Amino acid sequence: MAGSSSKGATSSAPPQSSPVKHWEWWLMLTLNMFFLIAGQTASTLLGRFYYNQGGNSKWMSTFVQTAGFPVLFIARLLFRSKSPSTQTATSSPEASTSKIILIYIVLGLIIAADDLMYSYGLLYLPVSTYSLICASQLAFNAVFSYVLNAQKFTPMIFNSVTLLTFSAALLGVDEDAQDTSGISQGNHVLGFVLTLGASATYSLILSLMQVTFEKVIKRETFSVVLNMQICTALVATLASLVGLFASGEWKTLEGEMHVFSSGKVSYVMTLLWTAISWQIASVGVVGLIFVVSSLFSNVISTLALPIIPVFAVIFFHDKMDGIKIIAMLMAIWGFISYGYQLYVDDKKSRKTSASVEENS
Repeated sequence: MAGSSSKGATSSAPPQSSPVKHWEWWLMLTLNMFFLIAGQTASTLLGRFYYNQGGNSKWMSTFVQTAGFPVLFIARLLFRSKSPSTQTATSSPEASTSKIILIYIVLGLIIAADDLMYSYGLLYLPVSTYSLICASQLAFNAVFSYVLNAQKFTPMIFNSVTLLTFSAALLGVDEDAQDTSGISQGNHVLGFVLTLGASATYSLILSLMQVTFEKVIKRETFSVVLNMQICTALVATLASLVGLFASGEWKTLEGEMHVFSSGKVSYVMTLLWTAISWQIASVGVVGLIFVVSSLFSNVISTLALPIIPVFAVIFFHDKMDGIKIIAMLMAIWGFISYGYQLYVDDKKSRKTSASVEENS
């Protein structure tokens, strides 16, 4: 994503018996949070820079969002020694390889379509508007988790969904936000709709991944999460390549390189570092799933979204009018509401675990 996205997977937190020392846990937590927030912020800003400097290929922008997936093998090396501690014993028979491959292909194709929508959104919207709309993914995540994953819809979650919905709605009717240089009002509306659609699709992907873990694979280990990340990213990358050639956009890439305002080297480096930034964010996503939980990982990925508009004002001179500031504050409030609910749930879960241990 952009939104995220980091193209996240979903899993359970490791068992409390993890051998990782307390200070090491905090170090890994801090490091992975940095990877996720820095990677997501850098990739979004570089994506906008690509368009600002003369790049115009939506499929190339889509391609670089997953093309750096080999970087995820770094995560495999970093956490390999600890991954056995996350194994969850199960007596359920493993799903057939063909079924898992089919699921990976379907998810990879949905991710490619999601990335394409994000690419259009980033082209037609200011970075600040784009990022704040992406924050709605948390609201969609709550809805899909309720429908597909049986997550409870508490008052705090409802408050979060309402705030994030109104935040996105405010940006949709903000006339000043539509004043993007060289972008028609029609394209602005298209960018808004596609970014909102991409945020919803991203949340759907997360819920479908969780269903896959629970109902099909029936194992929730670090290696399984990482394998899903790598395999779906591979499929999405191949689909983006097909789209790049089928659309004919590959013919324009040489011309793009020549007219790129910062020069040819800058063109290549922009695409390269965009791809690397997305995967640094992905390493953070997988790392947070490993050391904490998938929900915590998803919330931290949303935390970066209200931060990006600040950098957009600094680097791209985006307008931050009153409505955008209100939308940003509402998004942060929605994030805090969601985060507090997770804190309450985690506290309750720990108390339940402690009482079970005492009784046993």
